[in-house]
Amino acid sequence: MKIAVVGATGLVGRKILEVINERDIQFTELIPVASEKSVGKKISFKGKDWTVVSLQNAVDQKPDVALFSAGGETSLKWAEAFAANGTFVIDNSSAWRMHPDKKLVVPEINAGELTINDKIIANPNCSTIQMVLALAPLHKKYKIKRVVVSTYQSITGSGILAVNQLENERNGIDGPKKYPHVIDKNCIPQCDDFSDGDYTKEELKLVNETKKILGDNSIQVTATAVRVPLVGGHSESINVEFEHEYELADIRPLLEKEEGIIVLDDVKNSVYPMPINAHEKDEVFVGRIRRDFSQPKSLNLWIVSDNLRKGAATNAVQIMEYLIKNNFIG
Repeated sequence: MKIAVVGATGLVGRKILEVINERDIQFTELIPVASEKSVGKKISFKGKDWTVVSLQNAVDQKPDVALFSAGGETSLKWAEAFAANGTFVIDNSSAWRMHPDKKLVVPEINAGELTINDKIIANPNCSTIQMVLALAPLHKKYKIKRVVVSTYQSITGSGILAVNQLENERNGIDGPKKYPHVIDKNCIPQCDDFSDGDYTKEELKLVNETKKILGDNSIQVTATAVRVPLVGGHSESINVEFEHEYELADIRPLLEKEEGIIVLDDVKNSVYPMPINAHEKDEVFVGRIRRDFSQPKSLNLWIVSDNLRKGAATNAVQIMEYLIKNNFIG
């Protein structure tokens, strides 16, 4: 099996390679793809040096699967070329997520919708993945009416330039900047560019992707996304209003039995999810589970996940694993 990793030298691309190694995905050839300035360089992986190639070179090699993490513009330009050669494309950008003919997949929720004909598969936004993984079993049992979410997102979600900016600020170095403001010891209530109604694109992703993944356009979602000076891990404060009443005692076991979720909720002993718990983990951590006393049939949750792993790389690799398991590839 040939695996292409597009954007192999970036934060998510490198994490994809780590996850492939950890999960012992069997392959015969790795095709690392990066920008033209990186073509010809070597990447060491699984005890072997692999040469970085161009996108056209990778297309011509007809890999079985291509994991894209090189931005929406690259995905829009090249994904269909790979797919035309029979390659399954798993795309981590926003390019194909809301396309009506493309599946938006969190494997634990809706991988079963995939068919052999789904050559371009969209990986959801990192903040969406962790939220819907926790919401899916609740929606199935109680039917979600409305979600209010505020995020506390790691700077790693905006790439290596943001990480470098924070490190430079902490070391008193004046270097290139990802953000228009100082990030160290600060919170910036802007993730991505502003769009309709003065919501950012990140906030609108939470709105639109949630409805598509859960398969219910009636769910109302409003979001505020905030960038915090943290290297690794997104946190979310979530308020959920249901159509049906619930018993608080039923929520915890409902979440605990779901694949990919770990409940940390013992406030008497100061046990609750924090980014440090999620670091380099593939699970989504849920805690601070409590009834909202201000609104009927409503619940508060605190959700944390490693945004580079389950929020990006791991979810993409899990989609590939599903394709392998169901004999779509390999």
